[in-house]
Amino acid sequence: MQVGESGVQLSGGQKQRIAIARAVLKRSRILLLDEATSALDAESEKHVQEALRMASNRATTIVVAHRLAAVSHADRIAVVKEGKVVELGSHQELVENHPGGVYAAMVRREMEAQALA
Repeated sequence: MQVGESGVQLSGGQKQRIAIARAVLKRSRILLLDEATSALDAESEKHVQEALRMASNRATTIVVAHRLAAVSHADRIAVVKEGKVVELGSHQELVENHPGGVYAAMVRREMEAQALA
């Protein structure tokens, strides 16, 4: 594949994968990922998520995401509602200890949507 000047021939997903690869290869101590996989198809997202999990072993990683798959393996998840942190914990803690909480409701909605797909 030939890359155009300034990457103009790359899709949004391709640009996103390149940006993630650059961040990981830089071996930064802190990674800030804002909707890092939003432009990726499901298969690419799986591969990128696995690479990010490996990179997270050596770096503090802050992930801003709306898709739960992007954060479900995180050590700590901060659920923000109306600009305030309303829940904090791991995926398991938030689902089991706060079944009526915001995060648990998001998990249920996502599971229902997947069941209908």
